[in-house]
Amino acid sequence: MNVITVGLDLAKSVFHVVCFNEHFKEVKKRMLRRSQVLQFFTQLPPCRVGMEACAGSNY
Repeated sequence: MNVITVGLDLAKSVFHVVCFNEHFKEVKKRMLRRSQVLQFFTQLPPCRVGMEACAGSNY
């Protein structure tokens, strides 16, 4: 699995992550708690991350 782009939806306590390969096909989709986000990203290779935030993400 070659992840090159990650979409991250920021929220108060639950984050949604979608990973795409070089052909922009979805290869991984996860729902993470705040405490799991750092561990998830340390396991990925260097990649581009796009973030989207809702009104409650500034918590």
